[in-house]
Amino acid sequence: ERNIMDKKLSDKLVIASVVIAVLVVIASFLGLFYPGVYAQETANWRMQAQGQDIGNLLAVIVLLASAYGLHRQSFKAYLVWIGVLFYLLYAYIVYAVAVHFGSLFLVYAAVLGVVFYSLLYAFISNTIPKETGIYAKARARTAASYVLIGTGVLFALLWLSEIIPALIAGNPPASLVEAGLIVNPIHAIDLSVVLPGMIITGILAKRGNFNGLFFVVPWLVFTALMGASIVAAMFIILASTTTNVIVPTLMVTVVVLLSIVALYYFMAKIRLIKKA
Repeated sequence: ERNIMDKKLSDKLVIASVVIAVLVVIASFLGLFYPGVYAQETANWRMQAQGQDIGNLLAVIVLLASAYGLHRQSFKAYLVWIGVLFYLLYAYIVYAVAVHFGSLFLVYAAVLGVVFYSLLYAFISNTIPKETGIYAKARARTAASYVLIGTGVLFALLWLSEIIPALIAGNPPASLVEAGLIVNPIHAIDLSVVLPGMIITGILAKRGNFNGLFFVVPWLVFTALMGASIVAAMFIILASTTTNVIVPTLMVTVVVLLSIVALYYFMAKIRLIKKA
């Protein structure tokens, strides 16, 4: 399982991870404790952003743990690392385009840039031998696939249940008005990239396809971290307002727990093999 990755590549990714971690910690702590960061946002969008800040700090812990594994040339750590960067790429696209211009704009742009180019460099510099395959036991593969497909379908239906009635009525969704946005970047990114990506990965992984199996861990890590940030935002909303978000909080908590269980089981049951 170890020594499958090039040492020079893994060490460069470790350095990038440390840079990302420092920038994310700075942005997250300022977002949580310096009122000026979200002063121009609506109360609802501020609470969502602060929930994301909490999720980001959790992501930093996972990022540094996976970076340590990268230093030891662990393939499984590499997959987790990709998932954390997927999460941070998503989060900082939202910060960069949906938070009013302010003191952290350049930090958001810096995180977004380092994350994007770290992922790009990792993919184009991939040193995993072409004859290497991924084997996953059928039960682990099936469980992970169903979690990804189910999560993708669930959130697609949830977002469309907001969007389609609003389009028919000719009005923006209520959540959009409450957040004070002209368009919700979360809806756009999820429906165009993230949710189809999860569903496609789940289908391919269930069939034993290499690319599907490769991206199972990154998507499950992404789902767990994103779900945790949503739950954090829900708790902030519960503590600060009279809005009843108990049902969605429980729903997302279940998704997080299922993702973590599927992730743990899948990672315990996969190994690299030499193709015949």
